[in-house]
Amino acid sequence: MSAAVTSGGGLPLEFARLLIDWQRLHGRSGLPWQNTRDPYRVWLSEVMLQQTQVSTVLSYFHRFLERFPTVEVLAEASADEVMALWAGLGYYSRARNLHRCAQAVVAEHGGVFPSNASALQTLPGIGASTAAAIAAFCHGERVSIVDGNVRRVLSRLLAFDGDLAQTAAQRKLWDLAQALLPAEPLPDDMTAYTQGLMDLGATLCLRSRPQCERCPVQPICRAHASSTVSNYPVKTRAVKRRHESWWLLLLRGAAAAGGERIWLVRRPSTGIWASLYCPPVFDSEAALIDALPTPWREGLRELEPVAHSLTHRELRLHPRLLVLDTAGPGPVGLDGAWVDAEALHSHGLPAPVRVLLGSWLKSLPP
Repeated sequence: MSAAVTSGGGLPLEFARLLIDWQRLHGRSGLPWQNTRDPYRVWLSEVMLQQTQVSTVLSYFHRFLERFPTVEVLAEASADEVMALWAGLGYYSRARNLHRCAQAVVAEHGGVFPSNASALQTLPGIGASTAAAIAAFCHGERVSIVDGNVRRVLSRLLAFDGDLAQTAAQRKLWDLAQALLPAEPLPDDMTAYTQGLMDLGATLCLRSRPQCERCPVQPICRAHASSTVSNYPVKTRAVKRRHESWWLLLLRGAAAAGGERIWLVRRPSTGIWASLYCPPVFDSEAALIDALPTPWREGLRELEPVAHSLTHRELRLHPRLLVLDTAGPGPVGLDGAWVDAEALHSHGLPAPVRVLLGSWLKSLPP
């Protein structure tokens, strides 16, 4: 193997060309947010793809564009409608910031996204890597994305041993990413380079079982040369996962005009399932029972527990079902309100709650 050509700082100069050529021949090109310079579509896809698989995002992306074809339409929508359409995609702060960002673009920029990464970062929910993606894809700006996948690619390429749990190491890798950019790229070069970084991290330079034999930059990858690919990226801070048990009161009643209705409460604006609608949550079964009128308690039914994983938490959900035969009011002193089953689609429901309700409500859409 011939020695890699390096810059004065020891960086492999051919990285950008190898990556661009590979992306144009073998990279992904048929995704619905590709082959466009529309900042709205690129921004929407970038936000949805944060910590979420492409296969999951595809259907949500189509539904969002059908309902919110422009940033103006999204800005004018209600927060409830945005959250309802996002329900099931997870990481719900993204949806809240998406709505706030659309409103800021309309109110402060006349409905036109800023054209450079620095200005884009002033908008709600747009960080450095998302801003770089929009600027590179839509305007050909010479700036590199550095999301989680790209950190893995570059850490292995350079055998970068800085601890990415530390801010200083993150900044250093960011600087190295900018130094690896093609020297005088045309806009199409920046599109291929940026997409190439994404494709390499998503399809070949995987967290486990990387496909080094197919990698276009394997000849200049320092981790591969030293057989230390599994050592990178370096990140020492372990994620501490908490385990919690929640008891959910699934209260079903008859609607005044026929049909069914569900008692839902809106979650607080911060924390798990923030601003979504959910059955009342209790920290123990005793607390749930105490919240009910004495005559109702005998009708309480125990359903199978449900395990639900979040980024830093493992939830054990213990649903308790209570069916009321009349169309009377809900429990006195219990926060929430009745929602007709037919109207549930317009309320943002956490994914496990939607599954629970759908298991015994025929009228709940999938």
